[in-house]
Amino acid sequence: WQRELEAEPVEFIGRRFPELMRTSREALGAYIGAEADDVVFVPNATTAVNTVARTLPLEPGDEILTTDLEYGALDRAWEAVCRFRGSRYIRRHVELPVSDHTTVADQVWEGVTDKTRVLFLSHITSTTALTLPAEILVERAADRGIITVIDGAHAPGQIPLDMKGLGADFYTGNCHKWMMTPKGCAFLYARKSAQHLIRPIVVSWGDKSGSTSDYISELEFQGTTDFASYLTIPDAIAFMRKHDWDSIRRGCHSLVNTYRSAMRDITGIPSLSPDSPSWYRQMSAHPLPACDGEAFQRSLFDECSIEIPVTEGPDGTQYLRVSVQGYNTQADIEYLLSSVRETLPRFMRPASA
Repeated sequence: WQRELEAEPVEFIGRRFPELMRTSREALGAYIGAEADDVVFVPNATTAVNTVARTLPLEPGDEILTTDLEYGALDRAWEAVCRFRGSRYIRRHVELPVSDHTTVADQVWEGVTDKTRVLFLSHITSTTALTLPAEILVERAADRGIITVIDGAHAPGQIPLDMKGLGADFYTGNCHKWMMTPKGCAFLYARKSAQHLIRPIVVSWGDKSGSTSDYISELEFQGTTDFASYLTIPDAIAFMRKHDWDSIRRGCHSLVNTYRSAMRDITGIPSLSPDSPSWYRQMSAHPLPACDGEAFQRSLFDECSIEIPVTEGPDGTQYLRVSVQGYNTQADIEYLLSSVRETLPRFMRPASA
């Protein structure tokens, strides 16, 4: 697609662009349970959340309710908007480890007040790799007239999605993670009844022919850029279908279970959730004992050629977060675990008296 674009960019962008983008939006819509005209492509989920947060008609005193497990860049995005609008960003604490989805939903919902305007929630958290009860909270929010914005950065390709069934007002997901498209390919879904609430951050030409909704017209074309990654969506979906990706995901989940069980033995620390696909699929973060997490992560890379993140929760707890994709093997997991056994003790801090 990049070669084709560069061979004749005026033809590609000036005349073929709308049809090509619609083909990709139709394929994506069918995959995530949405109509083609309810999704637009964006470079990443951060761009999508910023588009919603910065253009929603928030007023002084409005509250945005969220959890303390959200992605740091998006906490910053909402906090910046709140400073500008005079709104408040309310982060509810989620007790870890978790046990059931209703309890987590109740912990978040206790933060709702008569000033709550927006509920912002990760579908799968980045730091702790937990699937949060989006369905429960979206339904409650709809009953109260609260706008819902769901960050599904890690969801597409890892868990089944149904935008219409979920009922969120806005949902964003990255396709360059678990759907395996090139980097710079994500989407923003907006329910039809909510599309009028947002505007593009970048105002460009749009499509004034009347052939698409204002939502598509204003957000889809925002100047000359490389659209090639968006056009890979149909091929990515076809690739997963060809290789029976449901069975691949089940195999990945089994490898994650191996990791979780072994990490409990290595650290003596319980997992963050029950052993259930309702809480995790192909990612899992395990708590680490008090240690120099940065040095531990660097050692795994430098000495063992293992690239794996050490993340940090709101209370300072550090986690080793594994992500298992179709190309990973049992041998990969065993090598990771043996490397952790050998390396981690060197970076552990002595227990306080």
